[in-house]
Amino acid sequence: MGSVSHSPRPVKTAQSPPPRGDARKERWREHRRARRAEFVDAAVRAIGKYGAEVGMDEIAAEAGVSKPVLYRHFSDKSDLYVAVGEWGTDLLMRRIGPTINEGGTLLERIRCIISTYLGVIEEHPELYRFVVRRTFADRPVRSDPVTAEKTVIANSLSRLLGEYLRALELDSGGVEPWSHGLVGMVQASGDWWLDRQSMSREDLTDYLARIIWFAIDGVLRSGGIVTDPDAPLEQTLRLRAATDEEPPDVG
Repeated sequence: MGSVSHSPRPVKTAQSPPPRGDARKERWREHRRARRAEFVDAAVRAIGKYGAEVGMDEIAAEAGVSKPVLYRHFSDKSDLYVAVGEWGTDLLMRRIGPTINEGGTLLERIRCIISTYLGVIEEHPELYRFVVRRTFADRPVRSDPVTAEKTVIANSLSRLLGEYLRALELDSGGVEPWSHGLVGMVQASGDWWLDRQSMSREDLTDYLARIIWFAIDGVLRSGGIVTDPDAPLEQTLRLRAATDEEPPDVG
């Protein structure tokens, strides 16, 4: 009988575990991220208690640590300012995000976005003042959370308005500067309202929503479209299609 050759069995090679030093570094980084997040939460609570002029001593006391421990995680006040601003921006976008994407007429969605924004700054007035009005003499902040917040909201609004205008076959090239201007107007109006409180949130929401709608209506009319602000977009598109299909009036 001839000899039978057998192929060698494949040898399973286990992935080598990461070096212990790397694992320790990753655990340390996770620990520092978690502690930093805890201190930001403490800063937000301290701002609510002591106001926008809160100091690092009050924030450290709220966190239950000494000020030197706090500075191990934040290089200075402006570093903490940016972290708190990012916390506020994240809160705002969690609230506003669903209102941008939900259904309803364009006017309803605009009104809902404005009301949600005003609701957040009304709920956290001192946090708003801390982020928007706080300045630090130690050094300029590396990034401005207020500008970042405006940009995120304006970009979302640009997508909404762009989809609306393109669906009506109108030029959407101006939606980005329009959106940034509208967001700036709402932010400035909210700043005024937070100090004065001379009207209800509902009234201010309605005023601002109407101003924004009148601006959109002007753009639509320049394109030959007259639409009901309370009509769903689908209804507006059907009316436009029916108008386009009408034969010209021959006298």
